[in-house]
Amino acid sequence: MNAERNRYLTLFLSTMQISAFTFGGGFVIIPLMRKTFVGKLGWIDDSEMLDLTAIAQSAPGPIAVNAAILVGYKTGRVAGAIVSILGAILPPFAIISAISFFYQAFRDNIYVSAVLAAMGAGVAAVITDVVVSMAWGVLKQKELIPIAMMIISFVLVQFSDMNIILLMIIAGIIGYISHRYKAKDRR
Repeated sequence: MNAERNRYLTLFLSTMQISAFTFGGGFVIIPLMRKTFVGKLGWIDDSEMLDLTAIAQSAPGPIAVNAAILVGYKTGRVAGAIVSILGAILPPFAIISAISFFYQAFRDNIYVSAVLAAMGAGVAAVITDVVVSMAWGVLKQKELIPIAMMIISFVLVQFSDMNIILLMIIAGIIGYISHRYKAKDRR
């Protein structure tokens, strides 16, 4: 019982710390979650983190909250999901409440504006790291269909007007068929 309580406390404090010190949206939180839950705590592996990230991205709502729920559920079931979502939403809630209270002072402050502009460059670097890490995870599998889907999806998103939701549905169907086909071959 004590070990379980410590696990929930660690989950809460980890998601709260990640959420409190992350600036730039959901894709920035993913490498920090990976570093904490895969690298430091070892509660999930890289493959699971990649899957959880894909699910968090495709589910409605903020990716950071979705990822926290999924990691929490994976590591502690329903109680873990509740604990991790509380840890993930409390810091932004407190920060946004403080900012809204002092909005007039922040709005016209040139120093705050300069800091926020500079943080944008850091956010771009972290998002690039997420893309490279996720792509490397797919490439390491050395399977033709996921690699082809990754490349084709990138090209379609960047160079066409294809609806991203439709693309995700098509990729999901192809992934499902591929998985079923591989499972059938293993039998």
